[in-house]
Amino acid sequence: MQGLIIENKSNLYKVVSVEGESKGTIYETKIRGKLKKNDIVPVVGDYVEIRILPKEEKKEQAVIENILKRKVFIKRPKISNITQMIFVVSSKNPKPDLIMLDKQLAFSEYMNVKAIIVLNKIDLDKKQQFEQIESTYKKIGYKVIKTMAKESIGIENVKQILKNNINVFAGNSGVGKSTLINSIFDKKITEEGRISKKNKRGKNTTTKTRLYEIDKDTYIADTPGFSTFDISEIKSKDLALYFKEFSQAIDKCEFGDCTHIKEQNCGIKQAVEKGKISKERYERFYKIYSELKQMEERKKW
Repeated sequence: MQGLIIENKSNLYKVVSVEGESKGTIYETKIRGKLKKNDIVPVVGDYVEIRILPKEEKKEQAVIENILKRKVFIKRPKISNITQMIFVVSSKNPKPDLIMLDKQLAFSEYMNVKAIIVLNKIDLDKKQQFEQIESTYKKIGYKVIKTMAKESIGIENVKQILKNNINVFAGNSGVGKSTLINSIFDKKITEEGRISKKNKRGKNTTTKTRLYEIDKDTYIADTPGFSTFDISEIKSKDLALYFKEFSQAIDKCEFGDCTHIKEQNCGIKQAVEKGKISKERYERFYKIYSELKQMEERKKW
């Protein structure tokens, strides 16, 4: 029988059946010995083959016999086979971290997973600076949804975009991921974080990855909040390929190995000068490029 891992606690895995008469049934499982010997570790989001055990054999209801091929695998937090990434940014408290967002978007492009941006807490942004953020990313081609999660405003729009996907929510601590998920289910599924009055930064409350079923074939993952976002899998020289709006401008670079940093006849820099690419977005690209370059240099030593 095939199933989907929705939760992992120590050596126990909760697996929901995805086929046959038992579809939707949740089994508590352990890994078969041969997988342990081969150091194959299942993660949340894995599709697996399970064998149902006789009631008298073991207290576990089933055993994971095999892990099916992963379409997508994210190392941190460990999760596989997601089809959509929901990046949550707060309009205020904490302030929007657009460097983080651009890293996340580049990573989603690298992983070939659809990205959605949720701008939460728009009611706290009295200057309505979130409108500029919305305009920038919509122009690039990203879907942007505005929400006030505590008041359940914008939640129906989020629900619609989640359908028929395995969705992972990501964003800095305190941006409202857990509040969004609780609003989607209209009940307390996850523990909501609190914002420190002293530094206005989020206190991370989610400690494990878990899939929650919204309706048929639709899941959302609550994951530990990101205080950092590791995109070291992307090489600095390739970073521009994962900034969507850079694609046409790259063809106009004079040199094939253009870094888009110091070169004079760079198509991307020319597009920035003409206003076709956001100057602020390019500046964040430069910072992320520099971070990746420094990491690569350190590895050489």
